Amino acid sequence: MRILLAQPADVTKLLAFREEAAAWLSRLGSDQWQRPYPAAKLLETIEAGTVFMVLDGDVTAATITLTPDAEEGLWTEQELKEPSLFINKLTVARTHAGKNVGGHLLDWAGSRAYQAAAKWLRLDAWTTNQGLQAYYARQGFEHVRTVLEGAAVNGGPRVSGWLAQRPAHPAEHGFSDETPTPEPIA
Repeated sequence: MRILLAQPADVTKLLAFREEAAAWLSRLGSDQWQRPYPAAKLLETIEAGTVFMVLDGDVTAATITLTPDAEEGLWTEQELKEPSLFINKLTVARTHAGKNVGGHLLDWAGSRAYQAAAKWLRLDAWTTNQGLQAYYARQGFEHVRTVLEGAAVNGGPRVSGWLAQRPAHPAEHGFSDETPTPEPIA
């Protein structure tokens, strides 16, 4: 499998990929990702160079957004002073479920964070998705706190406020990495 930067032409494919994940989550009884994701916002993150795709041949097997920018209102000012990379929108195709693609992708993200001189690999997960939270705990993430709706550090609604982190470190991930080496975090 290969990992590469998503391109603007991938917007439609990635939106369909997210819709597949939302439908699966709905069948599990979760309200996660039930609102359509704005194409313009996805395009903006692709153009910023923070959206990555895992390809298995010509099939999109997974996607992740990895950014130095934290979601507003989640992490404290002190936490934001610690060099970190943040995971968003990790999604694995149902065709590749159960093959540890997500675990390998988290290891890849941790290695990139380490290469960028980050101390932490951080994420926020859907507050009500306990299965997802347990998955991240099995992947070595430690729960920091849960920011409930309306209680974000800077105010505003919050449905994805289960915060977790694990130290950035090099790891084997098994992908052919076709992405540029990350810049050190300032």
